[in-house]
Amino acid sequence: MKNYDLVIIGGGPAGLSSAIAAKENGVKDILILERDVRLGGILNQCIHNGFGLHRFKEELAGPEYAGRDIKTVEELGVDVMLDTMVIKLEEDKTIHFLNKEMGYQTIKPTAVILATGCRERTRGALNTPGARPSGVMTAGTAQRFINMEGYMVGKEVVILGSGDIGLIMARRMTLEGAKVKCVLELMPYSNGLQRNIVQCLDDFNIPLKLAHTVVDIKGNERLEAVVVAKVDENRQPIPGTEETIPCDTLLLSVGLIPENELSNMAGIEIDPKVRGPFVSQNRQTSIPGVFACGNVLQVHDMVDFVSTEGFIAGKGAAEYIKNGDKIKEDLKTKAVLPISYTIPQNISTTNLDEDVSMFMRVNRVVPTGFVVVKLNGEEIYRKKELKFLPGEMINITIKKDLIKDQKGELTFEIEEAE
Repeated sequence: MKNYDLVIIGGGPAGLSSAIAAKENGVKDILILERDVRLGGILNQCIHNGFGLHRFKEELAGPEYAGRDIKTVEELGVDVMLDTMVIKLEEDKTIHFLNKEMGYQTIKPTAVILATGCRERTRGALNTPGARPSGVMTAGTAQRFINMEGYMVGKEVVILGSGDIGLIMARRMTLEGAKVKCVLELMPYSNGLQRNIVQCLDDFNIPLKLAHTVVDIKGNERLEAVVVAKVDENRQPIPGTEETIPCDTLLLSVGLIPENELSNMAGIEIDPKVRGPFVSQNRQTSIPGVFACGNVLQVHDMVDFVSTEGFIAGKGAAEYIKNGDKIKEDLKTKAVLPISYTIPQNISTTNLDEDVSMFMRVNRVVPTGFVVVKLNGEEIYRKKELKFLPGEMINITIKKDLIKDQKGELTFEIEEAE
C-alpha cells in the first residue's frame, strides 16, 4: 500500500469538500475510501432541486451538486477507492478496510477525516406494534428504489414523520402517480424545512397531521392499513382517537442517526446530545489527527452546511499534517435550553486567527427572539432571528477578536422576544 498523509472515510459531500480543502491547503497524498460504487453519497438519490443556494448561489439537483465536487476532486488528483468497506479504525489511526481487488488491507495515515454520514431510524427503533407485512420501509430506502433503481414502491401511501426526506418523498410519490393519504408527525411541529412543507405538502394538498402517530400495522403478506391516533403532551396515544387508514405502503421518516461505529471503535469521545464526536473548531475529535465533518458529526438539513464543515475539517487536517496538534481546549461551549446543542463543543483561542462558525438547534418552536452569546457570564454577541424552528439549523459566526486568548465557558442562549 502507498503511504498517505490523509485518508478520508466517506465520499459524500462532506468527504469531497474536505478532500478539496486539504489539497488546496498543501496536503499531497490524499485517499478517499467510499463503500458505494460511485462518489456523491446520498446526493446521488436526491434528484430534486434546492441544493447549492448558499454555496453556489443557484439551485442544483443533488447529482449536479455532487458532480461539481467530484470533478474538482478528479482535477486535483485525489486518489479514490470505490466499493471499499472500512471495517475498523484504531486509536493510533490505523484503518482496516477491504474490497474485491485488494482484499483485506490496513493503512496508517498521518490524519483521518470521518465523513461517514448518517443512517435512518427503522421501524425496530420505534417499537410500533402490529404485523410485519411488506410495504413498510424508511423514506430513504423508497427514495433509492424510485430514483436510482426504477422501482415503484406502492400506490396508497402514509408517511410517518415530517423530516425533510419524508416531505420530499410525499411529493415524489405523488409525482409518480401514488396517492399520499397523509403525513403524520408525533411532535406538535414539523421537523422539516419550512420550504419543504410548502413545496411538498401544501402545493400538492397533502394533509399534515401534527401530534399523531401510528399505533398499529395491519396486513399479512402486504400492508393493508395503519391505525393512527392523536398523542398527548407526553407523546402517548389518546384512547378513543384511533383512525384506520387503508394503504399499501408506510414510509418512515423518523430521524437520522450519525454513523459512529468507527468512532466508537477508536475510542473517540461522543456527545450524547448530538450522537456525534466532541470536536474543536477545526473539527478535530478527542483523538489528535482524527477529524469529523458532515452528518457523522451532526445531522444537517442543508448540504451547503455539510460542505462548509468539510472545508473546515480539510483545512484543519492540513494544518495538523504540517504542524502537529496545536489545538487546546481553551473555551468550552455550553447550550442553554431551548438550544439543545452547539458544534463545536471546544474552541482553541490561543493565537486564534479565524472567526469561529457555530452551529446549533433548538428543541422547540420559538416565535421570535435573540441568540445571545456570553463569555464567562458577560454578553459578547446578540443576533435577532425572526423564528427558531427545530427543523432548521442556526448558524452564527463569532468574531475572533471577541474570544481570542480567552479561557473559560462560552454560553449560547435564546432570549425570547414579545
